Amino acid sequence: MTNELRVVVEADGGSRGNPGPAGYGAVVLEEGTGEVLLERYASLGVTTNNVAEYQGLIAGLRAAAELGAARVDVRMDSKLVVEQMSGRWQIKNPGLRPLAAEAAKLVDGFAAVTFDWIPRERNKLADALANRAMDEAAGRPVAFDSPTEPKAPRNWAPPSLDTATRLILVRHGETAMTAQGRYSGRGDVPLSEQGEAQAMAAAGRVAGISRDVTAVVSSPLARCTRTAELIAAELGNVTVTILPELIECDFGDWEGLTFAEVRERWPDELDRWLDSTAVAPPGGESFKTVSKRVRGALATLQSAYPSGTVVVVSHVSPIKLILRDALAAGDAFLHRLFLDAAGVSTMDMWPDGGIAVRSVNETAHLR
Repeated sequence: MTNELRVVVEADGGSRGNPGPAGYGAVVLEEGTGEVLLERYASLGVTTNNVAEYQGLIAGLRAAAELGAARVDVRMDSKLVVEQMSGRWQIKNPGLRPLAAEAAKLVDGFAAVTFDWIPRERNKLADALANRAMDEAAGRPVAFDSPTEPKAPRNWAPPSLDTATRLILVRHGETAMTAQGRYSGRGDVPLSEQGEAQAMAAAGRVAGISRDVTAVVSSPLARCTRTAELIAAELGNVTVTILPELIECDFGDWEGLTFAEVRERWPDELDRWLDSTAVAPPGGESFKTVSKRVRGALATLQSAYPSGTVVVVSHVSPIKLILRDALAAGDAFLHRLFLDAAGVSTMDMWPDGGIAVRSVNETAHLR
């Protein structure tokens, strides 16, 4: 191994009961090829999900260090661990602080470490290892041939909304570009007359969901800020806060063009863009980049408005990416979901990483 080795660490932990019999799993993959370089798993006796998740992270970082890795991309489906290790959330549980400190000390040993949240469906290898640890500790036979084997049951009951942050996601009203089916990214086009009417209708729908709104946040572009202003006016008790991370994807050279025009002029580039969220339009921004900044925005909102209701006014791409993650969907979801201008979606987020999507692209208010 060389000092330039770059790896991906996927880690997970769980408990059967919370607290309950617990275990962790971690896998180190070579960046680019996805080749499995090392696996780690162990049972932990009786403890909590969060402790097990931190132990999985620590095991994964230690394994990466054993390989001599210089740069590590940590991917976990524990929002709590990712946000705390990224420094965006405080560590309020005293039992987790020593574990976070141990992980931070390991992080300092690498040239660079990034933390990314992924849906549970994309963390199958580490999840399966954690389940193997728990099964072996329980004396159960384990046939571990695939990461898709049965997972540890996680107790689920409708959680209390008292600790949830509710997000009401609103796409801006129509613009001239929307009506013509043109890529509209960073161009600052205003709402059309129809768009103004749609935004007012969306305001009525938001008020119907909740008048007890803590904040209204918006992309900095005019089509969103105007939509947000109309919603805030309907609610009557909030002002609009601009959150730059909510801005639309930069479509680069495709800005202002229709799909057919892009297909004619950039057929190969378009195919690559449709096939991978890591590919950007010429001169533009990839969905992977958009996703990172949008996830950061959500972490900020959840930290700033715990137990609150936040109206998020944004664009097609950011809202689709939020819903993709919330539903643990694959990237194909992005090209199969249609979001109408002034459509409304609602989801709840809990501090432990739990998510409940309650509606997607409501449009009855537009009829």
